[in-house]
Amino acid sequence: MKIAIVCYPTFGGSGVVATELGLELALRGHEIHFITYRQPVRLALLNSNVHYHEVNVPEYPLFHYQPYELALSSKLVDMVKLHGIELLHVHYAIPHAYAGYMAKQMLKDEGIVIPMVTTLHGTDITLVGKHPFYKTAVTFSINKSDVVTSVSEDLKEDTLKHFNIKNEIHVIPNFIELDKIRNEKHISCQRSVMANKDEKIITHISNFRRVKRIPDVIKVFYNIQKQIPSKLMLVGDGPERDNAERLVTDLGIDDKVIFFGNSNEIDQILSYSDLFLLPSETESFGLAALEAMAWSVPVISTNTGGLPEVNLNGFSGYLSDVGNIEEMAQNAISILKDDTVLKQFRKQALSQAEKFDIKNILPLYEELYRKALENSKSLIN
Repeated sequence: MKIAIVCYPTFGGSGVVATELGLELALRGHEIHFITYRQPVRLALLNSNVHYHEVNVPEYPLFHYQPYELALSSKLVDMVKLHGIELLHVHYAIPHAYAGYMAKQMLKDEGIVIPMVTTLHGTDITLVGKHPFYKTAVTFSINKSDVVTSVSEDLKEDTLKHFNIKNEIHVIPNFIELDKIRNEKHISCQRSVMANKDEKIITHISNFRRVKRIPDVIKVFYNIQKQIPSKLMLVGDGPERDNAERLVTDLGIDDKVIFFGNSNEIDQILSYSDLFLLPSETESFGLAALEAMAWSVPVISTNTGGLPEVNLNGFSGYLSDVGNIEEMAQNAISILKDDTVLKQFRKQALSQAEKFDIKNILPLYEELYRKALENSKSLIN
């Protein structure tokens, strides 16, 4: 199949998932065309089946805000015609499904019928989509998609609850490439750079938005380090970072916390980690937790959104109510204080992650692609 993938090219979970999905599809013989405004951060153009097309938005003085959706839809039309693309897979309802629908209509006028698969990742529904300014457009975009998927049962239920959706929503969870991780486990360990031999390494990775509850991460760690010698690795950047740095200073733990900012060394950091903290207000799936578990790192998280579908309470880690800092800290300590317990939780975390191996998830997408193509061909005939 010749598939166009439209996504955000940033460090965020949806962009990472879309990129990894496209790369794996290319390895399976599909021709993949990434179409976005910048090369995705995890995209390596080392495969003859992988192509990248940049969307340029020309500046025009009439527009106060440059119309990215218009530029994207035009680019999609051009690339479909030039490369014979058979299917669009867009990640995020707006602006991508909205632009995809416009492209479909333009192509239809030229006798080209192309199906569009839309994957909902969360923010397009839980934050942006519910805003009165966008709700109508989000509803329209989902209903005009040929196939709709969501990354968790919780997100599916949330979408159906808040929007008048007529389409069926297929749940296909996010995934992890375990073979890639197994190949990287020979990484020479420089753990001593970040922590002493007797210290545990606790990690958090996010975009440092308010929903991630970064102060809770720091406060949970503050309680842990009172009983367990440990260091906290904070990976990522965003609007809450300055406040986080001030809180670390106020608590007097500057020497125990490392701020990495956005990093391409996430796998190395996770390979050193003993525990992962994710006390978010909500998570549509919890990809960061899954990535940690794939490195055999148990997770302390909240029980909101899709997290209970990923992190099994008492098995791969523990779940707590949002804001319950004391319980999260005690659960963390119960894992870290005994090396035998920690070893067991590590083993169980990896076992849970194996359910989300890309080899199990990719065929689900391929099957939906085939059905979408069959349906589009029947419309032509």
